[in-house]
Amino acid sequence: MKTMLVTGGAGFIGSNFVRHVLMACSRWRVVNLDALTYAGNAANLDDLAAQFRERYAFVHGDINDNDLLADILAQEAPDAVVHFAAESHVDRSILGPMAFVETNINGTARLLMACRQMWETRGRPTAFRFIHVSTDEVYGSLGATGQFTERTPYDPSSPYSASKAGSDHLVRAWHRTFGLPAMVTNCSNNYGPYQFPEKLIPLTILNIIYEKPLPVYGDGQNVRDWLYVIDHCEALVTVLEKGVPGETYNIGGGAERTNIAVVELLCDLLDERLGRQGSNGSRRLIQFVSDRPGHDRRYAINADKIKRELGWQPRF
Repeated sequence: MKTMLVTGGAGFIGSNFVRHVLMACSRWRVVNLDALTYAGNAANLDDLAAQFRERYAFVHGDINDNDLLADILAQEAPDAVVHFAAESHVDRSILGPMAFVETNINGTARLLMACRQMWETRGRPTAFRFIHVSTDEVYGSLGATGQFTERTPYDPSSPYSASKAGSDHLVRAWHRTFGLPAMVTNCSNNYGPYQFPEKLIPLTILNIIYEKPLPVYGDGQNVRDWLYVIDHCEALVTVLEKGVPGETYNIGGGAERTNIAVVELLCDLLDERLGRQGSNGSRRLIQFVSDRPGHDRRYAINADKIKRELGWQPRF
């Protein structure tokens, strides 16, 4: 059985990925390293910890802890590292950017250094893989037409996206300079279970249920390409198994929606469940608020490369 180290595996996408691997990929054992910051919750995987006792281990720790990284890598000798650990909320990056620099850039650099040392100590095995999970926000903002490809120049707008852009470049540099078998993936906006309720969809759902205001930035016409988190997890397994070291793969759901359209759809769907009608409908809760600084107008991923070269397709 192979061993996989997953960083940030108690967060939204990370915990869904760990769950997917444990349930669908019996050849892998998973070691989950997570600092359990505000958005991380080890309980996301409590139901699987007992069921997969022989294939799952949790380590509470920070990717900036050099000694801990060295100990885990020496003890576990993973065949793959899938790196999710990151600060990821744009609004928080505007209020406190240095936490994003420390985790997303410095933490990634420390993880890369530790992985390189382990990889070289083991004789540079060609089957080892390092997958860096990143975002389409590194590309900046699109106009009304066009899509991001893997060749789109980086043009980050926020401290968050700038920190992820920096980490992407570090991963590529470790591949080009040291030969580390690493790949970068850039995904569009994810939605699904276990998402922390500071993000648009879970925040809107909770506020609808409790009849709280539904804040929408600007005019609500900002466009995002939505990707169901399980599709993303399947894409990452595909990259792990079939991807070429040194390559970048865009992962998108091909489902563009304006923010206001998403909020209105959630209002209508939940109103059906909650029995709200007419003037009591949840759309009355929508409040347009001042736009966020550096708010990108539109994201849209071209995922042709991963579809064509690796055979992945979104199912949801």
